[in-house]
Amino acid sequence: MKLAVLLIINAALLGLFVHILRKPSLLTNYSNGRFWLTWLGVGVITLMDELTSVFYAPAEAYRFIGPAAIFFIALTSIVIRYFSSRLVEISEILESQKMFGGGVYSFSYLVLGPMVSFVAVSSIMVDYILTACISAISAIENATSFVEMPHLWKIATAMVIVWGIAGLNIIGIRDNVRFTFGIFVLAAFVFLNLIASGVLGLDHDSLARLQASISGAAKHLDSGSWTQGYGVFIASVASCVLAYSGVESVLQTAGFVRSWREIAKAYKFLALTVGIVTPIVAALALSAPINFAEHEGDLITHYATMLNGAPFGIAVAVLASITLIMAVNTAFVASSELMERVAERYGFSWLIATNRRQSLYRIHIINAISFSCIILVTGGSQMILADMYALGLLACFTINTGSLVIYRYFMGAKGVIHYYTNRFGTIALFFIFLSCFLFLAWMKPHGTELWAIVTGIVLTGGLVVARTRAPEIKAVAQTDSHMDMVLFLAESTENEIHIIFRRPREEAMEEPKSSEVYVTFYNPRQGAPTKLSPNHFRFATSKRTLYQQMVALLKVVEYELADRKIVIHYGWPLSSWLDRMSIGVMVYNIMHLPKVFPRFDFHIDYSNPEPDEKPRETD
Repeated sequence: MKLAVLLIINAALLGLFVHILRKPSLLTNYSNGRFWLTWLGVGVITLMDELTSVFYAPAEAYRFIGPAAIFFIALTSIVIRYFSSRLVEISEILESQKMFGGGVYSFSYLVLGPMVSFVAVSSIMVDYILTACISAISAIENATSFVEMPHLWKIATAMVIVWGIAGLNIIGIRDNVRFTFGIFVLAAFVFLNLIASGVLGLDHDSLARLQASISGAAKHLDSGSWTQGYGVFIASVASCVLAYSGVESVLQTAGFVRSWREIAKAYKFLALTVGIVTPIVAALALSAPINFAEHEGDLITHYATMLNGAPFGIAVAVLASITLIMAVNTAFVASSELMERVAERYGFSWLIATNRRQSLYRIHIINAISFSCIILVTGGSQMILADMYALGLLACFTINTGSLVIYRYFMGAKGVIHYYTNRFGTIALFFIFLSCFLFLAWMKPHGTELWAIVTGIVLTGGLVVARTRAPEIKAVAQTDSHMDMVLFLAESTENEIHIIFRRPREEAMEEPKSSEVYVTFYNPRQGAPTKLSPNHFRFATSKRTLYQQMVALLKVVEYELADRKIVIHYGWPLSSWLDRMSIGVMVYNIMHLPKVFPRFDFHIDYSNPEPDEKPRETD
């Protein structure tokens, strides 16, 4: 019975791969002088990072929360898949702002500025460094499940793995993704056989353990107090989040694909593969009669041996080692793309020089040195590495969701034309991840110390560089002065002058009139908007609020043009308050202006568009 089922499943999977491999441009395509990854190409690279978590994360979760880990690993998978929809939204926002790749760094820079973006860089780099280190160490642990190896040799072998993957990346992304896809095919066969064998091997005791896990988790959550229940939920999710490390790598590698739609497809692919495989494998292994204290480093390998004997256990150990090695590859790919974005923004062109295979070989060498140093410093301790890793991962999640909440508050659905998510769900995710981060920061002092040290170093160095190399310096230099606008209006012979406030990205402009000026306040991080006419004046925003900057400008006008009649115009806000609460704040502030400037006339205008045009809001 078992053999027949396995034969049918393997034959069906083989047929599926034969069909897929016949499709042209499966993993890459060539356009505009470079190779681009398809959604499947990005998906298999990042899948290696997420998939490998199953070889160490279930044991880590069980160590902290016991049998309830079965339930909470599955629950965390749902939370992460819900979070991935926000990452798709962020990818479209970045693309609309002409920012390709960089993930949490680019988005936090766009929304919150250089300081927070450097915190994001340090957090994500901690993740990538520890992805490489913990995966290399775990690969050795699984490979030596059946063979004894001295600890020193394990460290040396991990170093060889790191530098071998560095070499794979130096030869280019096209060969890299082909090799990774081959590993994915092998992993699909092994995991499908593991799951099928585990399901067929379930007995009464295993089912009882599964039921006890669910009932035990429900009992802990239903403690009679919502605060205690929330605390249990946060502690449990924080202990299981490591099982889904790598989810942010898809967004991080957006610079390798042609459109945000490829990112959306890649996240669907991950949801239908690792999002299902990880909780199932974890549930089967953790419900088996295993001494978890003795098999913390090789839990899945030992479970496979129990199911189908030593040959299958060896096959799973080999697969574990290979896929864990490929997770090191994901760390190289994603971290190189991150460092490329930072180097481009701050003008370090020497760092992003490429070889003839379009490889960022200098960054890969720097990464290999960094990964090797961490392995040596930690002595290859998987426990210490896991503690550090989870903290950095949650820091990235928190920054991403927090930045998205702030962006949607100020910008509404602007820049999210085709894809947007529920704002209340984003706020809920932000508080969940923030709570998990604070919990781990308190419970994992080693991880907190490393994260704080790396963040401090990166933040200090980044701010020093930003003072002289920040791209917004050029954008600020293009700003007009208040007196430029006053002098333009002073040349008008009209007694009545009009000041019209408009949004940075609006393009329509009436014929220039000497008695009218258009005013745009813009964020230097987004670049200076195009000057559309001689009577269009652009002012870079500073640390003051938009209302304060308006008041400062109008006070100059009031003083310098005291003999003129001043009419102030604002656009009619069309966004709903629910979608863009800042509209309400803006209108509330504008309502105070007539009292501050009683001599001015204030208008909030709406012009009926042509039948074939959509209504447009202006600020």
